[in-house]
Amino acid sequence: LDLATLRWGPMPSLMTARRFHSCCTVRGALVVLGGEKKDREITSTVEMLSRGGDGGFTSLPPLSCGGIFGAVAIAVEESDSAKGQVLMLGGRDEYRVALSTVHLVDLASGVCTLQPGSALVGASFNFTAVRMPDGRVVVCTGRGGSHPSPVSAQVLGPPADEATDTACTWTRLPAMSVSRNEFCGCVMSDGRFVVLGGYIGGGNSTSSCEAQMVTKGAHCVSLPPMHRARCSFVCAAVARCIIVAGGYNRGHNTKLAEVYDEVLNRW
Repeated sequence: LDLATLRWGPMPSLMTARRFHSCCTVRGALVVLGGEKKDREITSTVEMLSRGGDGGFTSLPPLSCGGIFGAVAIAVEESDSAKGQVLMLGGRDEYRVALSTVHLVDLASGVCTLQPGSALVGASFNFTAVRMPDGRVVVCTGRGGSHPSPVSAQVLGPPADEATDTACTWTRLPAMSVSRNEFCGCVMSDGRFVVLGGYIGGGNSTSSCEAQMVTKGAHCVSLPPMHRARCSFVCAAVARCIIVAGGYNRGHNTKLAEVYDEVLNRW
């Protein structure tokens, strides 16, 4: 998406067709990890599209922890490794068992190192996770099925009022007001994390949006709803805007996209 013209343009194709994969940007490159292939095989393969996209995707060493799908990948801010590192949270393994693990993945070698003491509070699959400006990680989950539950959030970081080099732990945050799953989330420019859309049961999706600060005593605030209700979509926060694209509602896929302007507080 060209933000100047708001027009979509083609990108190079993946080397392996997949869904339920994880992706993030690492040092300006797009990294795609794991997922489910067309034959429903769970893959451990990793691909990278370098900055600028010239030459297309290239293959990286596979994940040493095996195939994972439905996980969330978050880039690690460091400069010592050869190709960068990624945190992979939750998901399902090759036997389709839901995971609560957090792995540190070295992209140059594919080695996955289990992070002790960082396991998610409960197994998570098809959830959303974001890195806050201060480095903490927020995970938002909602129970699946025909009767979604209120979205619960947990944050990984040093305990309150402790030094930043103190061992990180998970802390629960207040549940959000709308019950949903298959939603999307990102971080706004003012440091709030926002949960968008999602499935609310009965075959219906929602267009509602909620934002919350990751501070003691923080509460949820409703944002203007999207123009179109949707679940199972993608979102990104760029230049004080939130972009959402694609998704599903009432038996139909959509290719429509919309943009939320933080300054104007409208879609």
